Amino acid sequence: MGDYHFVYKDVEGTSTQWDDIQRKLGNLPEKPPVFKPPAFTPADDEDSKPKDKSWIQNKTQEQLEDLEDDPDLDDDRFLEEYRKKRLAEMREATKVMRFGSVIPISGMDFVREVSQASSDVWVVVFLYKDGIAECGLLLGCLEELATRYPGTKFVKIISTDCIPNYPDRNLPTILVYNNSAVKATYVGLHHFGRRCTTEGVALALCQSDPVLNDGQSGGNQSREAVIEGVRQRFIEKVVTQHEEDNDDAYSSD
Repeated sequence: MGDYHFVYKDVEGTSTQWDDIQRKLGNLPEKPPVFKPPAFTPADDEDSKPKDKSWIQNKTQEQLEDLEDDPDLDDDRFLEEYRKKRLAEMREATKVMRFGSVIPISGMDFVREVSQASSDVWVVVFLYKDGIAECGLLLGCLEELATRYPGTKFVKIISTDCIPNYPDRNLPTILVYNNSAVKATYVGLHHFGRRCTTEGVALALCQSDPVLNDGQSGGNQSREAVIEGVRQRFIEKVVTQHEEDNDDAYSSD
């Protein structure tokens, strides 16, 4: 029958009294420190983090739209911040696209739409009659300006609906209103240059006041800044037209 040898192993880091005496005498090396594993720290889980305001603000428009249909987002605080952000974006978009077209009005609408317009809004009133060529020409320019400058309110009204017995020889006429007062009057096309271009109309409207508002500046632009913007648009339009003419010339060769 074989001999069996048992080796008893104590808890790691413990030693016998004999070992301790030998270490004091220098016969054994110092006891190594007991191994201690580092404390467990769970990895960050982005999905489990609270949805705070900064998390909302870092989202793009497309990401926000995707979140609307996410069934896992049931945090009331998150939803409240989300709603606030979307409302703010909607209000800002409404400001930018406040008008954007030449609005037809009647005589009954004039006070509400023009005289009682907000004090921070410039109103360009176009007096016209159908069948007058000059009126059609100027209306085309105003429609383009209304699209470019949605922060400015453009309205059109039949001349005799606005002013009884207003003579056709004075058409087309533009009245510029701000804060319930007439700021400028333009009778006929001669105010806008020989050809009556959109840029010519824009420059004439801004001769004394910053009438045109692109909806991006909050209505705080100076007249000089508005005019400079109009000039820049005119230069870009001329360059684009020149390039298109050259392309057409090459195509025909």
